[in-house]
Amino acid sequence: MTFEAVLFDCDGVLVDSESITCGALRDMLAASGWEMTLQACMAQFVGKTVRSESALIEANTGQPLTDAWMAAFYAERDRRLRERVQAVASAHALVAAAAAHTQGRIAVCSGADKPKILMMLAHVDLLEPFGEHVYSGHDLPRSKPFPDVYLAGAAALGVDPKRCLVIEDTPTGVQAGLAAGATVWAFTGLHQQDLSAMGVQRSFGDLADMAAALSE
Repeated sequence: MTFEAVLFDCDGVLVDSESITCGALRDMLAASGWEMTLQACMAQFVGKTVRSESALIEANTGQPLTDAWMAAFYAERDRRLRERVQAVASAHALVAAAAAHTQGRIAVCSGADKPKILMMLAHVDLLEPFGEHVYSGHDLPRSKPFPDVYLAGAAALGVDPKRCLVIEDTPTGVQAGLAAGATVWAFTGLHQQDLSAMGVQRSFGDLADMAAALSE
C-alpha cells in the first residue's frame, strides 16, 4: 500500500525517552507522598499527559497539582533527557524510508509539549528531516486519544488523513490515529505490548523491519 504521508509519534517511536521521563515523574511524585515503582509509573502515565491525570495525582499525594510543581517537573525531566535520551534503534532509517515513500511528506504528531519534542529530536539528530512539521497536542483543544494532532499534521501536509500512515506505540496513540481515519502501524519493540486487537494494520518489534516494509 502506498501512503501519501507518514505521521510519527515521538516518545517511544523515535526517541527512547519514556523510562527517563517516568523516572523523573516517579521521583517527584514520591517526594510529594505517592510512592510507586518505575514499572507502575510507566503503566499509569505512558501515552498520557501528566495534567490529564491530575485528579489521580491529587488523590494520591493529597496536594494540588500546581503550575509551580509542573514547572519543576518539566525542568527535571528535561535535564535528565538532555543527559540520557537516545534515538530508538533504526529510527533514522525509518524516517529516511518514510520520506522516500512519501516524497518528503512526514510529520511528528506528539502528545508531548513542543519544547520537549524539539529538544529531543535535535539531540538525536532527527529534527531536520521534519522541518516545520512538528505538532504537539498541547497546542490543540484536545490531545491524544483524540485525533486532533494527527488531523493537524495531515492538514498541514495537505493530505487526506485516510491516505496517511500513523506510527504509534501506545493504546492512547493508536486510538488517536484510528480516530483520525489513518492506517496505524504499531511499534512494540520497547513496551512488548500487543496492540493488534485495537485495529492496527501491522505490528513491528523492530523499526528496521518497518523501514523495509515502507520500502517494498
